[in-house]
Amino acid sequence: MDDVLELEKRVAELNKTLHEYGRAYYELDAPIVPDSEYDEKMKELLAIEEEHPDLIYPDSPTQRVGGAPLEVFNKVVHRHPMLSLANAFNEEDLKDFDRRVKEATGNAVYVCELKIDGLAVSLQYENGRLVQGATRGDGSVGEDITANLKTIRSIPHKLNESLTIEVRGEAYMPKNSFVKLNEDRDEAGEVPFANPRNAAAGSLRQLDSKVAESRNLATFIYAVGGDAEVYGLDSHSDALNKVDELGLTTNKERKRCTTIEEVLEYVAYWTENRLNLDYEIDGIVIKVDNFESQEQLGYTAKSPKWAIAYKFPAEEVHTQLLDIELSVGRTGVVTPTGILEPVLVAGTTVGRASLHNEDLIREKDIRIGDHVVLRKAGDIIPEIVMSLKEQRTGEEEPFHMPDNCPVCDSELVRIEGEVALRCVNPKCPAQMKEALIHFVSRRAMNIDGVGEKLIEQLYTADLVQDVSDLYTLTKESLLSLERIGEKSATNILTAIEQSKENSLEKLLFGLGVRHVGEKVARILAEEYRTLDALEQATEEELVNIFEIGAIVADSVTTYFSTEEVQEVMNKLRSYGVNTVYNGATREELPTTGPFAGKTIVLTGKLAELTRGEAKEQIESLGGTVSGSVSKKTDLVIAGEDAGSKLTKAQELEIEIWDEQAMLDALGVDMNENND
Repeated sequence: MDDVLELEKRVAELNKTLHEYGRAYYELDAPIVPDSEYDEKMKELLAIEEEHPDLIYPDSPTQRVGGAPLEVFNKVVHRHPMLSLANAFNEEDLKDFDRRVKEATGNAVYVCELKIDGLAVSLQYENGRLVQGATRGDGSVGEDITANLKTIRSIPHKLNESLTIEVRGEAYMPKNSFVKLNEDRDEAGEVPFANPRNAAAGSLRQLDSKVAESRNLATFIYAVGGDAEVYGLDSHSDALNKVDELGLTTNKERKRCTTIEEVLEYVAYWTENRLNLDYEIDGIVIKVDNFESQEQLGYTAKSPKWAIAYKFPAEEVHTQLLDIELSVGRTGVVTPTGILEPVLVAGTTVGRASLHNEDLIREKDIRIGDHVVLRKAGDIIPEIVMSLKEQRTGEEEPFHMPDNCPVCDSELVRIEGEVALRCVNPKCPAQMKEALIHFVSRRAMNIDGVGEKLIEQLYTADLVQDVSDLYTLTKESLLSLERIGEKSATNILTAIEQSKENSLEKLLFGLGVRHVGEKVARILAEEYRTLDALEQATEEELVNIFEIGAIVADSVTTYFSTEEVQEVMNKLRSYGVNTVYNGATREELPTTGPFAGKTIVLTGKLAELTRGEAKEQIESLGGTVSGSVSKKTDLVIAGEDAGSKLTKAQELEIEIWDEQAMLDALGVDMNENND
């Protein structure tokens, strides 16, 4: 009797804990434990329920899919439930799945697909036109996020055929977009996303579709919803091929396997090579290919019996937090960084990890001296998951953010709506140095030869205090610095002089105005054409510009109304720095030529131009540079070590150029430049 009571108590504990974990993950997009811990507890509950069916309660998390739909969105009732998949964690689980399939059907052919770590969505097309997009929600009822899904370039608004059809897939955030988004959020004093999956989910649950559009999301379609046989399809692989024909995007890394051994080889390959992808995957999905066999196998209340998801083992390691250092960014945000005992994780040795802000440190109860669990968010960014409290000796020290800036000693403030502490002293040396480093960077004013170390020297020698001082440097002042010779000084001055010719958008981005990235800088430059006109702009005018919201408008007007900023702008003008937009408006872009009106993808390493330089030149000639290959791609330019994008272009029979062909079309003679 005591054993039964203990078991009931344990089931109740697991139910409560998994509901809390599930709500944080599915509904709040803010996971509170690693996936491995959730999976471990779910596996324990499933094992208990299998042995004791009387302990399966209607509200058990094993009987639910996803999370409840959010109240702010209209509800969408799925005509066919969007079920989740049963999990496999090792080779034996996959062999058991294969055995069950063969016992029920006699034989099996499988389709293996990468398990994209994103947000499951459903797209409804009527007569070929997109009419509705929804989240999975709880499996039966989802959220209507049509407006946000329409901003994703890989989702066509019109299919290649006038079919009425539902398709299902995964909306995700590419790794490079995830890194940039978190950098921007850190800089703005906002809480960073835990991983690309939560970033994608958070983006698609925005009430303002402009926010979703700015996040550079993508999708892979993985199924036809409902009765695929209606469309004359006999198998899952046929359905995916049909989806491709309709103009939707599927993942081309899928493989049809005739034996479980082939499945295991596929799993082993992607376990080893998943870090090479430009998006995050957390496992492999294995599906029985034939629809008739799927019907024979049937469903449980939560999952189809004809599919299983192999979950990659969580790559988490243990190390020790030796100290916490503070750094001040160019916008004044003070960021704590954990100094770790170096450890190998996801292919690289990690000795530092951002802790973002004091609230996060307190929430995770992380102390200096703690042994901690470390992983890479999205296989990219080192992240301390939790402290191992059971290993504490009593010598660990709680961390508290200081009241004053660690560099200039000014009082730190917390701006309303932000979690970060910020130094608001415009003369803070740390901010000024970071602002200078940003100004000279390749994506901004592109002053070649002036990097972080030289900026440090110039600032320490009191030769440069703000960005305008760069244009007062002389050969004599540069030669006074260590390790700067005659040739280096000449090259630096030449690069500074050349930067004066940059178009206005480069200057705007280089100035580091809060919330003004490259895209917003170009929009403002195109709209106002001159710095003089932009400085006179009002918030009301700015808000009326497409893609410029109230936050950006307030930031821009506040920045240019500051006396210190006005002084720097006047200096830049007096030193001959261009303050006019040199580029063409969208209406003025060329309509003829090798790139005009074409969608182009750059892949691999370019030897002569940087990716940014090539993109800029192509766009100046009327082309659009995209990050992914699809049927809408007109041209792929492949440098060295081009990978999956080149393979996909070859499969789709898209025109492919090497770098030299691109240079010829751009009219760039590298030999002449190198003379």
